[in-house]
Amino acid sequence: MQYWLGVDTGGTFTDFVLLGGEQPRIHKVLSTPAAPERAILQGIEDMGLSGALALGELVIVHGSTVATNAALENKGAKTVVITNSGIEDLLLIGRQNRPELYNLRPLPTHTALHDTPVIGVDTRQDAQGATLIPLTDEAIRQTVEAVRRHDPESVAINLLFSYLDPAAEQRLGEALRQAGYPVSLSSDILPTRGEYERGMATWLNAWLSPRMADYLARLKQHTAPAPLTIMQSNGGTIAADQAAERAVNLLLSGPAGGLNAARRLGQALGRDHLMTFDMGGTSTDVALLDGDIRLTRQGRIGPYPVAVPMVDMHTIGAGGGSLAQVDDAGLLHVGPQSAGASPGPACYGQGGTQATVTDANLVLGRLQPEFALGGNLRLDPAKAHDAVARVAERLGMPIPQAAQGIIDLANEHMSQALRVISIQKGFDPRDFTLVSFGGAGGLHVCALATNLGMHQAVVPVRAGVLSAEGLVYAPRQRERIQALPADAEAAHIQTLARQLERQARAELEAEGIEADRISTETGLDLCYQGQSSVLTLPWQGEDPAQSEAAFHDLHEQRYGHRLSLPVRRVNLRVRCLAEARPPSPGQAPRGEGTPAWEAPVYGSAGDKSAAQNKEGNKTKIPVYRRDELGADQVIYGPALIFEPVGTIYIEADWQARVHPSAHLLLTSL
Repeated sequence: MQYWLGVDTGGTFTDFVLLGGEQPRIHKVLSTPAAPERAILQGIEDMGLSGALALGELVIVHGSTVATNAALENKGAKTVVITNSGIEDLLLIGRQNRPELYNLRPLPTHTALHDTPVIGVDTRQDAQGATLIPLTDEAIRQTVEAVRRHDPESVAINLLFSYLDPAAEQRLGEALRQAGYPVSLSSDILPTRGEYERGMATWLNAWLSPRMADYLARLKQHTAPAPLTIMQSNGGTIAADQAAERAVNLLLSGPAGGLNAARRLGQALGRDHLMTFDMGGTSTDVALLDGDIRLTRQGRIGPYPVAVPMVDMHTIGAGGGSLAQVDDAGLLHVGPQSAGASPGPACYGQGGTQATVTDANLVLGRLQPEFALGGNLRLDPAKAHDAVARVAERLGMPIPQAAQGIIDLANEHMSQALRVISIQKGFDPRDFTLVSFGGAGGLHVCALATNLGMHQAVVPVRAGVLSAEGLVYAPRQRERIQALPADAEAAHIQTLARQLERQARAELEAEGIEADRISTETGLDLCYQGQSSVLTLPWQGEDPAQSEAAFHDLHEQRYGHRLSLPVRRVNLRVRCLAEARPPSPGQAPRGEGTPAWEAPVYGSAGDKSAAQNKEGNKTKIPVYRRDELGADQVIYGPALIFEPVGTIYIEADWQARVHPSAHLLLTSL
């Protein structure tokens, strides 16, 4: 194809990156949450790509928030759960984890799961997969009739030990499909031990898939004949047709694109230890890359556990659109509520009146009225000033100090999120480079690095749309997982690995991927006897004793100790992938790098050269256009560097050097 288009739909903006011309083209439009495809089609038209779309010269790779938003807003489809008789309350009982450990009278939390009908079917097999109560034709008929009475949009089937023998689930599923219902089987969605986690993943998939299918059908209708692929939560892409049936694998679709781009950036710069910080309009996503993207099977979306593989990421409600409010006790709060895309921050001039982080940055001068966000959204300083003034009045302090307080509080929220994925997991932030992206990230990167004692940071080229660009470079990928019997030998594992590989390869080849482009990675989940959490190690068919020795070493490295207990082989994982082949982005342009003008800015508390934030006391600092910077040019803070999709604030005691590839390498002085 001539053009590749990455499209990342966020809560505030929808970002576009186009590869295929002499230089990458970028664009932003405000998101349209009620119908996300409208913003995508607007962006395609704005970029003049309608012709390429009609001629079939465009490949679209999309990171979607539809499944995530549906889960968080309890807007999934009407779903029925089918399980074994006697355990109908399994998903509601869960693991007895309490959010407030010492609260003896916790308030019940009502979720969509409480409104989900559950049907018990009289069948059972034991922990070895042997049938105890066979599934009869009469039981299937009664189950189908019970489902009809509820008139659902989707059905989830989760039977005990179905990962050992899926025959009963498959018979039920076939009968319900013939009756016209979309069905999700736990033996297909997550064939592993843990009936609760497996059941939750299956219910989430059934609950969200109809919404995802409706959205993708509308999007495909408007973007045909362009190939459309969707980013999965594990960092690989999948064809839209298959993605519609795998909604549970799309819950971190958009953020995974940014990690792909960060990994590629680290390889180019020779930096393996990265902490990423993706600050958008609605939320901030942070993650740690220690040589590669880290995956987790213990993720959560809102109140729901998600055990399918997803990028190990921590998300908080702090973004450019986070609302600043003063409570009745006179304390300032920032987030997690957001102004979103509509009405947005007050300075957008679209009806918003409450102060946000973006408004505070504009009041402090770190955003300038001349900076048109996305190239076309003009900022209104007067509206930002009025919004922050109302906060300042309630706090009883000057407006600049209130604005700085909003920024400081937002920075502390984001710093704490970075501590969660580093210090709390045994990593020293000082050993890592902070990679900042997202439309708002560059305004806060120096402050966050300082808060964590970090001395190196990078703001990549096109940082404001890096997640969209990462989508284009993401590999096509399928991952298969299968629980292993307790006595699994090496020969059995090898046979099962070949079977899972054939399944994954067949799906990729069905999407048009040539067989010789597909590579395979095989992993084994191991744990000590009695443990519930696992560690994944590569599996090459070696002697099981070698795997156990490697597990002992990894466990000691990760947790500081090893145990003299038997090692269990829990799950086999097979990942097949084909690297993407988009057009080269080309060389970054080089300019003279002189300041475009000087802007009056209130300095932060750490700026020794700037006056403290008092009314009428600003310092003029240089403002650079990023596309005019020269290779190896060094810029000393305080300074502003702006581009249509983001602004970078270089604080005092920091400097930025322009990499030959146009990335900004930040170093504390």
